[in-house]
Amino acid sequence: MEYVYAALILNETGEEINEDNITGVLEAAGVDVEESRVKALVAALEDVDIEDAIETAAAAPAAGAAAGGSADDDASDDGDEEADEADAADEEDEEEDEDEGDGGEGLGELFG
Repeated sequence: MEYVYAALILNETGEEINEDNITGVLEAAGVDVEESRVKALVAALEDVDIEDAIETAAAAPAAGAAAGGSADDDASDDGDEEADEADAADEEDEEEDEDEGDGGEGLGELFG
């Protein structure tokens, strides 16, 4: 992921996305750079309009949410039961987590 982030930083600052610049950003962030990954990224981004890709990616969640509303209406009863079971399991996990948090009471007494 950090390789893609480096490319996004370069794009945002108006710098050319090339091997040297990506390597420089990654090294500045303390990443052990693999040249093969840098070359693959540069090659993959060669014909990509990053601004267009960002806009498309930002629009995808909104489109998915709109489509998701109608998909829920068409869901079968089996899907609803599975969702209910998952919710019940999550609630049980939360209750267990709350119980585990009680073990730290009284530690202040140890330190006077």
